[in-house]
Amino acid sequence: MPYLLPDWVAELTDPRRAETMEELADRLVPLAEQAIDVSKRLREQLALLNAPFQTEALRGLVEVLHCRAAQAFTEVEAEIEDTVGERLARVLEHAAGRPLLREGLAAELLPVLVRRRLLLGERVGARTAAAAQSASGTLLDRAGELSGAAAGMVQQALPAVQEGLALAGRISRLAGRVRRAGRGPVPEALALEAGELAGLCEETLARLELEWSVIGARARAVRAALRGVEESAFSEVAQAIAECVAELAPEHVRALDEAESRALELLGER
Repeated sequence: MPYLLPDWVAELTDPRRAETMEELADRLVPLAEQAIDVSKRLREQLALLNAPFQTEALRGLVEVLHCRAAQAFTEVEAEIEDTVGERLARVLEHAAGRPLLREGLAAELLPVLVRRRLLLGERVGARTAAAAQSASGTLLDRAGELSGAAAGMVQQALPAVQEGLALAGRISRLAGRVRRAGRGPVPEALALEAGELAGLCEETLARLELEWSVIGARARAVRAALRGVEESAFSEVAQAIAECVAELAPEHVRALDEAESRALELLGER
């Protein structure tokens, strides 16, 4: 339902209802201010729409992706280290109460297990780096497509900003003429001119307010899409890491089993 203001609001603010030159000038000034305000807000919305695609912002997206990939790799590396540490602890537990034997086992097994951990970490790290590089390319490609769409929106809306500012200029000039014309009743010709400009102002401001609302909605949609692109890129990296770990896990477990078997053989020999 429409939201209607009390009748007296138009009586006090509408230039078409002004009876004196002073009233006309006083009512024209707020119209110019409204035109400037909506133009300024629309220009700010366009800046927000374009901001995510500035060079620094895109570089930041790529840096965040690589940081998240590095963090994911660090977590996997810690898990690998935990599996090695747990297996070493289990082997050494067989030599509980025999300090010299424990030291001997540790001296023989630890280098083997460390090499295994480093080798697995290197292979996962290489896969992570390659996935992050590929995902960065995908991210930038999709961001480029969004940037093109956003640029098109900006170009379409810029004339509206200029239209609002030009309208504000016309109203301000008319207000200046009215003030310079002196006091007294509003001449018919001036009242007609002010009325036409007030009607144009209502129509233009309504259209600019709608444009501001539409651009705001599109800016939010673009930012949401960009967040989706960022998450999709990281998911690509996470999937690559998970697949790499799954591929290498059997080999890693076999190596740990072999190390443990060797340790048990040494225990039997001693």
